[in-house]
Amino acid sequence: MKHDPDIDDWLSGEPTELYTMARTWFSQLRSCGEDVNELMHDGCPTACVKDAAFGYVNVFTAHVNVGFFLGATLSDPSGLLEGTGKRMRHIKLKPGKEIDAEALGRLIREAYVAVKSKL
Repeated sequence: MKHDPDIDDWLSGEPTELYTMARTWFSQLRSCGEDVNELMHDGCPTACVKDAAFGYVNVFTAHVNVGFFLGATLSDPSGLLEGTGKRMRHIKLKPGKEIDAEALGRLIREAYVAVKSKL
């Protein structure tokens, strides 16, 4: 679906500080291109190119994850990505902890392009 209203409802949850962070970064995922669709997958907002997922956000007790389905293939000179899976990687965002927003934005765009190029 191009824009899922259930995702907007999910992104307005509590605690406000964490969901605000999730909303900010999901907005970046949404804005990658006209071909971005979204859905709730495994209980969290997921951004896709057509039907191929490239990124998601999820809120936990004390942090927010911004995750990438092909994260292991992304260039990460800032060392933001975490995880040891074959493909997926994520970034943990914590309230009060600075994040390199420019580097995260580059990862989001690169994740979008990587998935798009595989279609």
